[in-house]
Amino acid sequence: MGDLQRLEDEITACRRCPRLVAWREQVAEERRASFRDEEYWGRPVPGFGDPAARLMVLGLAPAAHGANRTGRVFTGDRSGDWLYAALWRSGYANQPTSRSRDDGLELRGCWVSAAVRCAPPANKPLPAERDACAPYLAREVALLPGVTVVIALGRFAWDVAWSLLAAGSRPRPPFAHLAEAALPPAAAGRPRTLLGSFHPSQQNTFTGRLTEPMFDAVFARARALGTGL
Repeated sequence: MGDLQRLEDEITACRRCPRLVAWREQVAEERRASFRDEEYWGRPVPGFGDPAARLMVLGLAPAAHGANRTGRVFTGDRSGDWLYAALWRSGYANQPTSRSRDDGLELRGCWVSAAVRCAPPANKPLPAERDACAPYLAREVALLPGVTVVIALGRFAWDVAWSLLAAGSRPRPPFAHLAEAALPPAAAGRPRTLLGSFHPSQQNTFTGRLTEPMFDAVFARARALGTGL
């Protein structure tokens, strides 16, 4: 068994945060009417992608009826529709859709993860829940030594990524769409960069705060920074 698989097994068995365990399992039992005939995942959601990734995309947490239902990060909800379509347009994915764990989606040079692995009530993890998940992300990053660019989807992911990868250095650079901050080099000495993007939530995409060209520009910048295969 590889190290990434061992980490995945640990993540999916985690019960560290009682509030999150109760919520994810309640959602999985009650289900949304449109998914009432589906079996929900109802567990923590591991990262997904290419172990040789040069790009990591970091979100906030699984959606209650998205990844908490399907078991794959950013899969089965509108945010995932936006993300994987953008990854496909930029050459990081073999198809533009992500519906289920067995739909044939493959990522090329990219890994997708989340700062918190369980669906939180109101999509708002508590600081203690964020901190409880942080060691999983630290181990994941260490097992992806090729990553040179991290795209943080939203301020929460930006703050988590900076705290982890820059060891909490001050001052923390402000978050903005297409914000860019240099990170300490990886172990192999390769430079690393943190990129910011508005989260592809319905609140942002429906209002036009985030458009497809704006989103594509983030992945184009990641390409320019050397994350292509």
